[in-house]
Amino acid sequence: MTMSAVNGKKSVVVFDYGFGNVRSAERALERAGADVEITGDYDKAMAADGLLVPGVGAFASCMEGLVQARGHWVIGRRLAGGRPVMGICVGMQILFSRGIEHGREAEGLDEWPGTVGPLAHDAAHPVPHMGWNTVEAPADSRLFAGLPADERYYFVHSYAVHDWELETANPALKPPVVSWTAHADRFVSAVENGPLWATQFHPEKSGDAGAQLLKNWIESL
Repeated sequence: MTMSAVNGKKSVVVFDYGFGNVRSAERALERAGADVEITGDYDKAMAADGLLVPGVGAFASCMEGLVQARGHWVIGRRLAGGRPVMGICVGMQILFSRGIEHGREAEGLDEWPGTVGPLAHDAAHPVPHMGWNTVEAPADSRLFAGLPADERYYFVHSYAVHDWELETANPALKPPVVSWTAHADRFVSAVENGPLWATQFHPEKSGDAGAQLLKNWIESL
């Protein structure tokens, strides 16, 4: 029996593998109405209604930490069973095929094809991309439901995915909902793909807008 079956709230595990602002994520999810536990325990991560995977730092280091904590196995098993997972910041980036930082290439989880590379920048758009920016979300986005198009979210990153490469050939499958943000060039800032959702920005640091976004995810569980 999941925690949600006891008190009516959805249960969310913030996966603790040493990389991520787990306490701020916990507080934001609780504010959004979830029962939250921070843990790297396999059974608890599998049993929760939703699994949130944070991430800060370098792509390769996050992947190493995730593998050591068996997080790659947890994510894969949950998705195979259609169980919701959400990645944030580097927790989103590691869902792609690979990352290249400082000339070092590392394999990701390969849930989506694509390469995480240096963020485009110029004199007016420096790196890291740090601060508030808007997101261009499709009209059918469930993640951004109820949020104005000009709402701003908090970003802190120097790397991103600039091309969405996944093709949905089966007309019976709903194609992923991909959102974009501009910083010198456009990059992928959010994805909704069946049970797997992710954001490049930090909803837990994005005030009321971030709380609404997390509430939208929790309500989808």
